[in-house]
Amino acid sequence: MFTGIIQGRGVIFEKRPAGGGLVFRIKADFDLTDPADGESIAINGVCLTAREISGRRFLADVSPESLKRTNLGRVSVGGGVNLERALKLSDRLGGHLVSGHVDGVAEIVSRDSQGDFVIFTFGVPEGLGRYIIEKGSITIDGISLTVNRVDDRSFSVSIIPHTLEITTLGKLAQGDPVNLEVDLIGKYVEKLLSVKPAGGEAASSQINPAFLAEHGFVKQ
Repeated sequence: MFTGIIQGRGVIFEKRPAGGGLVFRIKADFDLTDPADGESIAINGVCLTAREISGRRFLADVSPESLKRTNLGRVSVGGGVNLERALKLSDRLGGHLVSGHVDGVAEIVSRDSQGDFVIFTFGVPEGLGRYIIEKGSITIDGISLTVNRVDDRSFSVSIIPHTLEITTLGKLAQGDPVNLEVDLIGKYVEKLLSVKPAGGEAASSQINPAFLAEHGFVKQ
């Protein structure tokens, strides 16, 4: 589990095929203190396993499924990625709950500067629009962000100077692909509301669309 608060960037200095997937050798720009071989690490928001950790360098295997569902296959040698080590139970939850399981890839529709800030607009991948709400949380390339505006085809976020500096967002342009993970809680709520018992009738629950609207979770 992660929070979407990026610890630093990494550079891919080796990328090779292996078993239908890829192996990355990555160098982080921060110290991997108390590293444990086999620990989880988020690379551009994708939960992967770090192995052969040596100083700031480590290997990560990227499965065929991850290549199909994320932008990792398009990252070239010398390219930068966002890194976040797995959350400890004692850590601050500075962003939001992030699983590291990417839901889809979105394309940058536009990038507009407003002073020191940048407004990014992204296309909405098919099937994910219902999970993206105004002022809700979303993860973009592993970064926990707040949705400014959303419609059926796109949504926008505002990026502060600090985030532009310490993540890969500062170098992205129109047309670039990014990994999206929608709010985990929204997916669980949808699943619970759709569960039916063996008889086929909807399960009785106090959590229903009217309840969610009354408490501000959805718009009426």
